[in-house]
Amino acid sequence: MNASPPLTQRLIAHRGYSQCYPENTLVALREALRIGARYVEFDVQFSADRVPMVFHDERLKRVAGVRGRIFDYTAAQLKHMSAGEPKRFAEKFRDEPIPRLVEVLPLLEQWSAATAFVEIKQETVTQFGVESVARQMVDALTAFQSNCILISFDASVLQAARHAGMQRIGWVVSRWDTHNHRQAEQLAPDVLFCNYKKIPKRADLWPGDWRWALYDIVDPALAVRWFSRGADLLETWDIGTLLHDPRLQVATQIE
Repeated sequence: MNASPPLTQRLIAHRGYSQCYPENTLVALREALRIGARYVEFDVQFSADRVPMVFHDERLKRVAGVRGRIFDYTAAQLKHMSAGEPKRFAEKFRDEPIPRLVEVLPLLEQWSAATAFVEIKQETVTQFGVESVARQMVDALTAFQSNCILISFDASVLQAARHAGMQRIGWVVSRWDTHNHRQAEQLAPDVLFCNYKKIPKRADLWPGDWRWALYDIVDPALAVRWFSRGADLLETWDIGTLLHDPRLQVATQIE
C-alpha cells in the first residue's frame, strides 16, 4: 500500500495565511511558507498598464480602502496603496503594499519545495482578452513552471495558456453538473478545484487523472471528512490551525 503524502503536502494556504495576515500580501504568503505550507494560492489581476498584480477583487475598496477598479490604476500608482484590509486589521498592516507578481514569485526560490496555484481572475480575462492574458501569464511564469500551476474558472484561458506552453493547469468548477463534468474530462486539468458546499452530500468526486482540491475549509473535523471522501488537497484560510491539528495529522497518516 502506498503511503499517504504528509499533511504539509495536502493543504493549500488560500491567499496565503489569510486568517492572520492581509490576503495576497507578501507577509501572508511568506508566513504560510515559513510555518510549513507546501502549497499556496494567490490571485492575479492586471493593472491599467497590464502589469500582473497579486490581488483578488476587481474593486480596491475592501482590501485597499480606495475607490475604483484595479484596472483604473497603473502598477506605479498601485505600488503606493496599502493592501492592509483596514476593516479586518485597522492600521496594523497599512504599510503592506499591493505586490506585483514579479515580487511574489521569488518566494518560490527561497522555498523551492513549494508550489503556487496562481489564479488569473475572470475580470482581468474579460478586460484584456483570453489570448493576450494567457500569453502574458505564461511568459510571467516561464521561469517558475516547476513551482506553479495556473488556475482559473475560465476553461478557455486555461486552454489558451496550455497552447502557449503552460505545463500545468487547474480548473475551478463553478457548478456540480453533467456539463461541467464533461468539460473537465475534455480539459483534463492537473487539478480540479471546487467549493465543497456545491458537492451533493452523497456524490462521489468525479474520477479522473486530476487531483481534487476543495475550498474553503477551516474546520479540522470537516477536513478529515473530506479527506475520507477522496479529496487530495484542501484549501484553507487558516493554514496554521489545520497544519497543527492532531486529528488531521492522524487522518493523513492512516488513510
